[in-house]
Amino acid sequence: MTTFHEMGISEPIQRAITDMGFEEASPIQEKAIPVALTGKDIIGQAQTGTGKTAAFAIPILEKVDKSKKYIQAIAIAPTRELAIQVSEEINRLAKYMGISSLPIYGGQSIDRQIKALKKGPHIITGTPGRLLDHIQRKTLKLDRTSVVVLDEADEMLDMGFLEDIERILKETPEEKQTLLFSATMPKPIQNLAERFMRDPELVKMKAKEVTSPTVKQIYYEVNERDKFEVLCRLLDVDNPELAVIFGRTKRRVDELSDALNKRGYLAGGLHGDLNQRQRDDVMNKFRGGKIDILVATDVAARGIDVSGVTHVYNFDIPQDPESYVHRIGRTGRAGKTGLAITLATPREKGQIHSIEKASKGKIQRKSIPTVAEAMESIQIAALEKMTQLVEEEDYKQFKQAASKLLDQYDSIALVSIALKLLSKEQRDVPVQLTSETPRYANRSKIKVQEKSRRNYKGNIEFGGKRGNGKPKNSQNK
Repeated sequence: MTTFHEMGISEPIQRAITDMGFEEASPIQEKAIPVALTGKDIIGQAQTGTGKTAAFAIPILEKVDKSKKYIQAIAIAPTRELAIQVSEEINRLAKYMGISSLPIYGGQSIDRQIKALKKGPHIITGTPGRLLDHIQRKTLKLDRTSVVVLDEADEMLDMGFLEDIERILKETPEEKQTLLFSATMPKPIQNLAERFMRDPELVKMKAKEVTSPTVKQIYYEVNERDKFEVLCRLLDVDNPELAVIFGRTKRRVDELSDALNKRGYLAGGLHGDLNQRQRDDVMNKFRGGKIDILVATDVAARGIDVSGVTHVYNFDIPQDPESYVHRIGRTGRAGKTGLAITLATPREKGQIHSIEKASKGKIQRKSIPTVAEAMESIQIAALEKMTQLVEEEDYKQFKQAASKLLDQYDSIALVSIALKLLSKEQRDVPVQLTSETPRYANRSKIKVQEKSRRNYKGNIEFGGKRGNGKPKNSQNK
């Protein structure tokens, strides 16, 4: 793997990357950044979770002139969560550069956004609808924009944003750099590239379809109302060192992390409504071992790189195979083994089979552990903890009190109570989560993705100048 230092990236960005805990470039970064730095248009075909945000953010930052207080680059994203995340990552990378990025999205006060735009941010990230709103109000001018990014273009296509994107692109200069990133390449995306890009270079990653052999995958069939109790039982049996639990919504993440803490587990929640300080606080606790369970939404978990995650739990089943592969890729890294557990309701079994087919991995069905098995694991964990404390001699200040108790009570009874205290009595605290209606995968979307993967086995690329959309064989390149 190539380090960022070897790629010739400027020193301020390298310092920021080091602060973020990264040293080596991911495959998409290694391929895309050098091409983007030359000013060429790029079509990047890569799944979510491959590090593509930095793949376009770093070239943008190298190009921005911080002395010029107007919008020099814009990144268009399908959702507010992704727009926020992209802006946050750009700002982290620009930590030592004096360059600012501003997210623009629906649901936030437009007057507040107008005030922020008047301050002259260098980079804008935003959703199509709100960007168009500002363009129509003349509060957003893109006539001097030199770089445009279309992030997760296929998602924007699925959400019906194609026309909005075209209208936004028409507001930008003809002479500009366009960076398009998409997991799949359906025909409308190809048409968009032909119309608005100039001789783009295809930077293609192998689809992250095949799951890592170091990750053991299992699933449990469980009713929605029983999922939390089953999760707690699994946590007791598995006793993970570090675990990531995925929930479908921000509400789910908040409720789940609160419920786990009430039960005595050390958990923190991560989702798109957290500000950067809150997000950093949760991640620092997770990396530092103050919490050992991270509960997150898919979008909030993008870009997280924490070594030592032993277990991934899909509390809510992911909506598509790519999300599943991205989620379980959090464990089983650097040759270490990991365990990926999915809780599926009876109606979601079809999605398990769809994920198996697309990811070329086997997800083994297992029986839910019994209460007795969970209690046995709890006792073993408490016994190990007590043994550790004895070996560390971290008890001397309590010896006098212990001696008095031994004069009054049976030693076995006292040790039993100590083990009970160490095993977290909160296990019986009643908890109720808001029911979430399952969101079943869009079958037509899966078909489009499968068709796109068949079309892009490495033998088709874009070629020619603007308007020339004829594919050419990659062997001729």
